[in-house]
Amino acid sequence: MKRADDFAERRKHIADLSDEELYQRFWELTDQVVDPLLELGYKNTTPSVERSVLLRMGISSLQTQKIVNQTIDHGLMGKGAGHCVYKLSKIKNISIPEAGDMLAEGEGWDLVVASFKK
Repeated sequence: MKRADDFAERRKHIADLSDEELYQRFWELTDQVVDPLLELGYKNTTPSVERSVLLRMGISSLQTQKIVNQTIDHGLMGKGAGHCVYKLSKIKNISIPEAGDMLAEGEGWDLVVASFKK
């Protein structure tokens, strides 16, 4: 089976574009492909995905459930539990595990919530 060479026909709509215009077109099309994937990630995370993220950040398995539950309680699931831990670590200038400890104990959530409202 031989494939018909139709490259010249398929490229007619971009044949007159400059290198810069081709470059811009590439990134426009890339955004069209990636944007829905990002939207899915923001809207469709799950507690198990968030626990997995926290585990990979070095948070103990005993604390991940507490952090995820409190992330849900504070309406921040769309931001991500790991993002909450990261935000607190930057706000307080402490390590990720220390921030995880604080959030698991219910401390620092006011700072995290406020940081997302800015």
